[in-house]
Amino acid sequence: MRKVAVIGLGRFGMSLAKNLAQSGVQVIAVDRNGQLVNEIKDHVTVAVRLDSTDQLALQSQDIDKVDVCVISIGENFEAALLTTVIVQHMGVPEVICRAQTQFHAEIFRKIGATKVIQPEQESGGNLARQLANPHLVDFIRLAEGFTLLEFHAPRAFQGKSIRELALRNQYDINLVVVRRPVGDPEEGEEQHFRTIVPRPDDKIEAKDMLVVVGADEALAKLPRE
Repeated sequence: MRKVAVIGLGRFGMSLAKNLAQSGVQVIAVDRNGQLVNEIKDHVTVAVRLDSTDQLALQSQDIDKVDVCVISIGENFEAALLTTVIVQHMGVPEVICRAQTQFHAEIFRKIGATKVIQPEQESGGNLARQLANPHLVDFIRLAEGFTLLEFHAPRAFQGKSIRELALRNQYDINLVVVRRPVGDPEEGEEQHFRTIVPRPDDKIEAKDMLVVVGADEALAKLPRE
């Protein structure tokens, strides 16, 4: 079973630790604040109060044996920096750091963090994307400049076949799957989605969800409704 240490139990760290535990991950939750440790102790595998800049204290809780260590220390950047160096020195294979500013993010990268996240900035970007694209259902960033996008079929696509739409030629994107709702909630039926691998003669229906992949510039040219 995957084991993750979450160091720093502010709002982000607390939410992350609880969600990981609910997903069946073994979680070691660490913070200097005993009140926060008590708040999460019933939700995770281990919750411990300690100073994360003390290597011996971390080793006493087997932090050196985790698969991933997420350092989400908020206010004390010096402690976050030192903790990052320590867990790397201990041989933790993947070290993810939460940065509050772009400057802090660059420093974490320079000292070798596997990944750096900025939740506030990413949340703002996600909200902007959703507000600008009301038809958007979900998306996954695949790489810099490329996204997997799920959205409601726009009216301009409805009733047309995959061949007619020619998404590759018209928009330079690829249609991966179509998710079609089954069941009518208004009739008391439980609704779920059937995943369809599209064929050239398949037609898009009004309630279809389309999952496409492409460059962000190409995706931005899709019809907006």
